[in-house]
Amino acid sequence: MTAERRWIILAAGGSAFLLLGALAFQHLGGLPPCKLCIWQRWPHVIAIGIGLLALALPGRGLPLLGAVAAFATGAIGIYHTGVERGWWEGPASCSSSGVSGLTAEELFEQVMSAPLVRCDEVPWELLSLSMANWNAIIAFVLMLFWVKATFTSAEA
Repeated sequence: MTAERRWIILAAGGSAFLLLGALAFQHLGGLPPCKLCIWQRWPHVIAIGIGLLALALPGRGLPLLGAVAAFATGAIGIYHTGVERGWWEGPASCSSSGVSGLTAEELFEQVMSAPLVRCDEVPWELLSLSMANWNAIIAFVLMLFWVKATFTSAEA
């Protein structure tokens, strides 16, 4: 097995591991995902697909696309972290915007149309880091794996 293939397997396998972990938290742990959690999953799905293609079609292009996918989920993870920590507002459809200045009818409408899972709350932490934090950290490591695969490619 070539070094390029090993790095691709590590990178795509890491995305598969994170995606399976997220699904386990959702389906086995009873922690439904918020909108930003779902957004973080899609680049992992894409990275897994790129990994499968890259194993069949060697070259630099696909591993470079894998690095972009890993960067994308890491960037979304950082954005989600900021929403969770209150550094900035998240999408209106999944963050609390407060109730000041609302009439009773507007407040009732806000409550009735609110999603079940908010993006600005941390449902689980390990070592004071949320799932979004962990996704960002690991995604950037996976990005480095993809970059390593790109530069160990047999095709120059």
